[in-house]
Amino acid sequence: MHLGFPLRLDTRGRLALVDDEEYLRGLIEAVLFTRPGERVNRPDFGAGVDRMVFAPGNDELARGTQALVQAAVQQWLGDLLRLDDITVEAQDAVLSVTVVYTALRPGSPSGESKVLRVSGGSGAP
Repeated sequence: MHLGFPLRLDTRGRLALVDDEEYLRGLIEAVLFTRPGERVNRPDFGAGVDRMVFAPGNDELARGTQALVQAAVQQWLGDLLRLDDITVEAQDAVLSVTVVYTALRPGSPSGESKVLRVSGGSGAP
């Protein structure tokens, strides 16, 4: 069990604990949404995907974001998970990022891929 991120309280008023799957998803989101330079002690940490949301949606943005996400996740989480696929779609005012990964932790079922989808923009659900 791990502390939930962001830190929050459970129904008993204690710090919430999460399982391995939710913990990994939180780590991926932290890498995706942290802007490089935002963390003082790790200035190169993060992908800064939130900046891309308001950029003009086109194929170049999607390819650049895909490369950025892949590099950041592999650099910072490569010892915890294996990237199976990253898909980035930029349509109109919505940027969608889908990360398919497999946990590398001991005891996890081999070959069990998980999917994390995030999207944002003025037309995002």
